[in-house]
Amino acid sequence: MKKVQEFGKRKEPHTVIIAQGQNIRHFTIRPWVVGLAATLFMAMAVGYLLSTSYLILRDDLLNTAVARQAKLQHAYEDRIASLRGQVDRITSHRLLDQQFMEGKIAELASRQNVLASRSGMIEPLLERAKELGVSASPASASTLPVPKLRPGTKNKQARLGFGAPVTNIDTITTGSIAAQDADELPSLTKLADVKSDLHDIERTQIEQIAALSDAAAEQREKIVNTARQAGLPIRALETTGTGGPFIPSNAKDLDAIFDSEIVSFNKAIEELEETKETVRSFPIANPAPGKSISSKFGHRKDPIIGKSAFHGGIDFRAPTGTRINAAANGKVVKAGRNGGYGNMVEIKHANGLTTRYAHLSRIYVKAGQRVVAGQKIGASGSTGRSTGPHLHYEVRSGGKPINPIGYLNAGTRLSDYL
Repeated sequence: MKKVQEFGKRKEPHTVIIAQGQNIRHFTIRPWVVGLAATLFMAMAVGYLLSTSYLILRDDLLNTAVARQAKLQHAYEDRIASLRGQVDRITSHRLLDQQFMEGKIAELASRQNVLASRSGMIEPLLERAKELGVSASPASASTLPVPKLRPGTKNKQARLGFGAPVTNIDTITTGSIAAQDADELPSLTKLADVKSDLHDIERTQIEQIAALSDAAAEQREKIVNTARQAGLPIRALETTGTGGPFIPSNAKDLDAIFDSEIVSFNKAIEELEETKETVRSFPIANPAPGKSISSKFGHRKDPIIGKSAFHGGIDFRAPTGTRINAAANGKVVKAGRNGGYGNMVEIKHANGLTTRYAHLSRIYVKAGQRVVAGQKIGASGSTGRSTGPHLHYEVRSGGKPINPIGYLNAGTRLSDYL
């Protein structure tokens, strides 16, 4: 019975007494309160640990994410910097290429301008050569090439035959550089072709001007030789020869050669004109073209009295009114009635020579007048001591009559050159 009482004996709960002066407080601590407090404490401890762990892990994750983001940003900035540098290099190269091409194009345009401007210099020379009967063989002088600039544009590329002008360098992007290189800037090969074409044109101009100079010199030599063979007192030419292949080195050399050839051409033309003028000063032109000779120079039977007499000229069969021309350049010294000559014109020429045209029905010049070879001076007739209409023609040297046939034969030989 005692054991049962001990087993069933009630255990009193713990009491906490707090005394403060006259005030006394006490709290009874029951077991379930202790358990609940322990449970709450444990929960709080676990929560704290979990929270701390979460915060630590979160900071690590954030730091890792930030580091990764920073790394990606640095890599992106490095890539951008690399691309920017690449674009700058390409743009710089593109600008240099464009400047180089524009320099070449400007150089070619300048050469084209030079060649085109020469047309104004060449054309009158060609006309002058044509008037003198000078032509270069095998190509005609009129075929000298003169490049023409394309009108209506100031763009050098368009004037040279290239495409559209180059796009401004500020608008170049990495995606368009290759296209502009391929489509807008003319290739070095094309520039070389244009330069070669201009060079060929310039050489052709120089070669044909030189050919014209040679042709003028050759014609002058033929005139002098033919005149000497015909008996005209013309001094023989003293010539010296030069030669060698034509190998110009650059544009400045070509300019100098062209100027030299122009000087040589002008000199050759002037010498040819001077030679022709000298030859024309001799009475070599036929005063009655197409008319036959009825009486020669020298001794003959006088047609009126029938006795032997000296005939100081030659007679041409010419019906009344036939045109009579001056046989050479000169000055009229007599124009009127002159004894047995009837109506007569006398012309003084160079080299101490004079010519007389007698028995004229009409006179169209007067004393002191300058005339040129082939100019109309009168009309044939039968005035003076004459048996019928004809032209009495004389050539005198130092006042003495000489045979005109030699001069007329010279004129026939030289007609193709004069």
